[in-house]
Amino acid sequence: MPRIAVDLNRCQGYAQCAFLAPEVFALHGDEALLYDPEPDEGQREKLAQAAAACPVQAVLVDAVDSVDSVAAAAGAVSDR
Repeated sequence: MPRIAVDLNRCQGYAQCAFLAPEVFALHGDEALLYDPEPDEGQREKLAQAAAACPVQAVLVDAVDSVDSVAAAAGAVSDR
């Protein structure tokens, strides 16, 4: 299952993600972005397109897994 995160400090409300993956992203009002952080596997291609289309690169796909694995690897190295 893909996991996504949106850097809401970067997000400028361009809504490219909501246009490309409306099942996952939605704008609420003018600037508030709502999204499903753990969408279905069937959404992976649309998520990749949405992340690539974001003008400010605020959408991160599978970023949570990457951060967790880096932190785990750093912990393993520091335990030595």
